[in-house]
Amino acid sequence: MPRPKKQRSSRSRPQPGSPEQTRDLTEDETTELPTVELRSPPSGPFVFKKMVRRLPARSRPGDLVSLRLGDGQVFGFGLFNPRSKIVVRVLQQGVARPTPRFWERRLREAVGLRHGLLRLPEMTDAYRLVHAEADGLSGLVVDRLENVLSAEAFSLGMWQRGPALLQSLAKLVGVPHARLRMDETVELQEGILTKPWSTPECPSTVNIREAGTRFQLSWEAMHKTGFFCDQRENRLRLAEFCPGRSLLDLCCHLGGFALQAKCRGQAREVIAVDLDEAALQWAGKNAGLNQVRIDFQHADIFDFLRRMIEARRQFDVVVLDPPKLIRNRREMEAGRKKYFDMNRLAIQAVKQGGLLLTCSCSGLLSRDDFSWLVSSAASAAGDTKGRSGSRLQVLAATGAAADHPVAPHCRETEYLKALWLRAPSAKG
Repeated sequence: MPRPKKQRSSRSRPQPGSPEQTRDLTEDETTELPTVELRSPPSGPFVFKKMVRRLPARSRPGDLVSLRLGDGQVFGFGLFNPRSKIVVRVLQQGVARPTPRFWERRLREAVGLRHGLLRLPEMTDAYRLVHAEADGLSGLVVDRLENVLSAEAFSLGMWQRGPALLQSLAKLVGVPHARLRMDETVELQEGILTKPWSTPECPSTVNIREAGTRFQLSWEAMHKTGFFCDQRENRLRLAEFCPGRSLLDLCCHLGGFALQAKCRGQAREVIAVDLDEAALQWAGKNAGLNQVRIDFQHADIFDFLRRMIEARRQFDVVVLDPPKLIRNRREMEAGRKKYFDMNRLAIQAVKQGGLLLTCSCSGLLSRDDFSWLVSSAASAAGDTKGRSGSRLQVLAATGAAADHPVAPHCRETEYLKALWLRAPSAKG
């Protein structure tokens, strides 16, 4: 299915102004910070408007502020934006005020996980370096893609500090280029109008490797930070099921699953489907780059699956990895229905005893809810195909790769859900 197009409401369109100005990380430590008085301590990194008793009289969007409880006790510090539903994004609890050394320490800890513990540069040059709240930097994600740091800001305060943080991070990892963007939906939420920022001479394309498979990426065809590094471990794991088998990759985007299934998994046949024509063109280029043959098809996956079912065409392995279908609570009902419908169709395209890898990157949809939707879809598919939906086997439940850690106090960081299912055989 198509990746959702971004639309901006003319009535709520943010206006450019001072909030877009960048800030460095060397704020005067002797200056008294504006204070936000809280009704009660927040349980996570987000302070919503209803949690606030009193806002500071003199402050600017993006300011570093102190958080105090009603008795005057300091709770912590964060970045302030009165225009957003999230009034403050907490950076640090306690009485120790963030200093330039704070930012440097957080960046070093993030690099230490990826380079020290995970040793990711040994297998790839495409991985997440900063994962927002899970790395103590709420509102900022950064991926390394070859020689570029590709970042996305989710808060006004992090947008302002993004260039300074990226320049510090680039020195730590020895990368010459960086770029920063903000999604239009986030701009509306944060009340800011931005233009993508990049270092001078930042290349328009990058060439990355993932466990021996090569990808050339263009910023123009990319979504978010550019490459779905979160699915890396799932891509490699899926390849193990593919030798000599047929694979259908639905919502393939740049062809990550399809390429790894063919290059590493030696799949006999691979068909990859997406409605994003620009992404498919780059996916085709990457197949040529690796000298493999993949059948890329420009189609809506609902129409494509119905044609496959009508033709009784099935595959040994099917991957369903759609874009985010639930971006806010207003989209919950419609998004749940889409997940149900697409899984009901997808499982009918799996051969008896074959494998379905189905995913959701909608953070608002819980893992339990997603499992229930898939199970219900499998039962509905069984009714139409003469199979027993109750015999569906869940082989594994995974998530994002380890460079996308989860913060226990912020469940939004556990957004990616992947279910590995063995399709039911015939009744009896």
